[in-house]
Amino acid sequence: QLQLVESGGGLVQPGGSLKLSCTSSEISLYYYAFGWYRQAPGKEREEVSCISSDRQIIYYRDSVKSRFTISRDMAENTVYLQMNSLKPEDTAVYYCAQSTLSRESCNYGMDFWGKGTLVTVSL
Repeated sequence: QLQLVESGGGLVQPGGSLKLSCTSSEISLYYYAFGWYRQAPGKEREEVSCISSDRQIIYYRDSVKSRFTISRDMAENTVYLQMNSLKPEDTAVYYCAQSTLSRESCNYGMDFWGKGTLVTVSL
């Protein structure tokens, strides 16, 4: 099954930074909308950020605005999530996903997913 691969998670102190990467050797990551999601222990999965194929439409959930930055590198076939000023409440497994239906929105056809990378923000 076609899959995405996340990397870059780890343990970081509050206020620190991490940069997550998502790539694939089988799927081109620049034709459709691409999103980052997270699931904290005991909570439902939530959308963190979404970027359109042309990078003109970018969404961030309110709790990460001004701290997280999503970007995509076509040459590297990689999508990144730069996370700064991390807080304990950012602790979660982070997943990347790509739509197969929409170039602009992560609300449709998010059919390709990675297995996730754990981010732990703690002293």
